[in-house]
Amino acid sequence: MPTESGSALSAFSLDSAELTKSAVNTIRVALGVGGIVALVVGLLVTFQPQAAATTIAILLGIYFIVAGLVYVGIGIFARGISGGTRTLDILLGLLFLVGAGLAFANLSGTVAFLAVFLGILIGVLWIIEGITTLVQLGDAPSRGWAVFFAIVSIVAGIALLFAPVWGAQLLFLVTGIALIVLGVMQVIRAFTFGRGVTAAD
Repeated sequence: MPTESGSALSAFSLDSAELTKSAVNTIRVALGVGGIVALVVGLLVTFQPQAAATTIAILLGIYFIVAGLVYVGIGIFARGISGGTRTLDILLGLLFLVGAGLAFANLSGTVAFLAVFLGILIGVLWIIEGITTLVQLGDAPSRGWAVFFAIVSIVAGIALLFAPVWGAQLLFLVTGIALIVLGVMQVIRAFTFGRGVTAAD
């Protein structure tokens, strides 16, 4: 019979009976806000993937600007570094800034590039996963299922290499649905957490 001290998850689970009323309310608000954000993002990713992808491209462009300015600043103002290192920092910063300029100049092209890159990356990972499964076939408890999984993984990876945009769209869809489910679950938990428990102030 599991006990409170013997449970592996007891350190990570929240027991509303052991919390104050203000702590319960704080947790409920946090769960509710987190759930609503996840739900909104999930709906956006699922039903407006182009807008979500554009937002990601914009965030990437902003990151390039910040990273570029940081590296240029290090190259110009940092003391105690060699001239070669200073030059490399400035060049790297300028490359980041050029990348940001290209990203913002053609957001649709940036989105398409990210989709292709992500699809190719997933395809390569699936192929490597399938090959790894075949290499470790001797350790598999069920060789039949291991071979089946490896073949499916390799075939799916090869298919993604020829249609990377489709893979990125599928990943977006799965991510959006997962966020919707998690968001709904968190909102429900926000309403049910601490209900029926008389907590101290």
